[in-house]
Amino acid sequence: MKNILYVFLLALLVVSCKNENKEEVSVEEEVTTEVTYVPFGDKIEADNALSAQDMAAKYGAMKVGDSISTKMTAKVNSVCQVKGCWMRLDLGNDEEVMVKFKDYAFFMPKNISGKDVIIDGNAYVNEISVEDLKHYAEDAGKTEEEIAAITEPRKTYTFMADGVLLVEE
Repeated sequence: MKNILYVFLLALLVVSCKNENKEEVSVEEEVTTEVTYVPFGDKIEADNALSAQDMAAKYGAMKVGDSISTKMTAKVNSVCQVKGCWMRLDLGNDEEVMVKFKDYAFFMPKNISGKDVIIDGNAYVNEISVEDLKHYAEDAGKTEEEIAAITEPRKTYTFMADGVLLVEE
């Protein structure tokens, strides 16, 4: 009888070792990446900026002459290659916003195409004259043929920025 009891205890010990529940403790660390900005113009904060898509929807609801005070974030498509006095931001769906700087108080670096910015100021819808469209095309380095093809004014989305935050990479 003692032998049966020893065999039973030995079997119980082997089975209990194999069924040992090993709990893996996983520690998830929240990784936060600190975004740094290079400021231009008036001091602005990065919070509460509309996305480019949200701003495109606001522009779509505006008429020529309407304006709103707002803050938005978007990717830079192009910058004035003469002195950085304007930039075009991507709104998505092949739409852009022309950004100028209040009182020409500051200029942007010419090599920031493809980078993200946050701008604060006034958004409005206007109509750009043929003369201005040709000037912008010339500043952007367009060919003489492309400039000559501009013959009609165009409804555009414009933004007069008081301040800009350039995302530093």
